[in-house]
Amino acid sequence: MFKTKLALLLATGLITSCVEAQNSVEATIKKNIEPRLGGAKIESIKETPYSGLYELRVAGDIMYTDKKGEYLVIGHVYDAKTTRDLTSERIQDINKIKFSDLPLSSAIKQVKGDGKRVIAVFEDPNCGYCKRLRQTTLKNLDNVTVYTFMYNILSDDSFVKSKNIWCSPDRAKAWDDWMISGKAAPAAPASCDTPNDKIVALGQQLRITGTPAIFFTDGSRIPGAVDLPTLEKKLQSIKQ
Repeated sequence: MFKTKLALLLATGLITSCVEAQNSVEATIKKNIEPRLGGAKIESIKETPYSGLYELRVAGDIMYTDKKGEYLVIGHVYDAKTTRDLTSERIQDINKIKFSDLPLSSAIKQVKGDGKRVIAVFEDPNCGYCKRLRQTTLKNLDNVTVYTFMYNILSDDSFVKSKNIWCSPDRAKAWDDWMISGKAAPAAPASCDTPNDKIVALGQQLRITGTPAIFFTDGSRIPGAVDLPTLEKKLQSIKQ
């Protein structure tokens, strides 16, 4: 009994000591690194297996430092044997969302084929890369349901175009008419309400800094105008 109690006390003391040491390291890192981040805050600090480096999460991105916060490493860590981009994998993981939390009623819904595969796309109506995504990839993607959030970040005119499309009798057709064919939607009545401001706030919350941005039901995302084979490969890897 005595030995059991002693072991428990030692274990408890060891755990407490480890926690205190970790808290001390984190405090030191924050003290030395945060003033150099231009006002950004360190969201979390995690020790890595990479030669004593500590992972810092800052504004949805990752950087590294030593336990004293004397050095700052900005870049990606690769597994030399497999060439895996370990940093990219971590960034994708920490930026995952809960797809079911997306306000899909505030998006334009398009169903193609059986519609079993589901994606959400954030696009700006004045975004050239978004138009290319529509014209060369989404136009040819079948058996998918696409929820389009009009994320107006490029200009005031983006809000105008989005309102006109949202207030059209057939939103999906009006969106494709503009993005694929360059045919503008008619002017919307002043009384028509849109979710424009709500979507801007949502995009900022999700840290979407550019368009297009594609989200999948597993919570992962792909930024940019990917080609059809890349999108198909990604969809095939997800259990719908």
